[in-house]
Amino acid sequence: MIDFDYKEKKILLANFNGKIYATDRICTHADADLTTGILTEEGVTCPLHLSTFDLATGIPQNLPAEIPLKIYNVKIEQNEIYVEVE
Repeated sequence: MIDFDYKEKKILLANFNGKIYATDRICTHADADLTTGILTEEGVTCPLHLSTFDLATGIPQNLPAEIPLKIYNVKIEQNEIYVEVE
């Protein structure tokens, strides 16, 4: 997992089993940076209260988080990763 900022957005990029995902990187429950969390088959787990977010949908898989992360479209061309940010 790596992170970057674009304008006022804080983005998380995660490579899981060769697929690249892009989501907001701040937990929707408690303002924790998800890049310091754990990446598993279920998604990215927040280091603060252990909510796990599905990387493909942003939907939290368990409490206490209830609000999904925003997800972003990813495109890879010639080994360059592009993230569609509004």
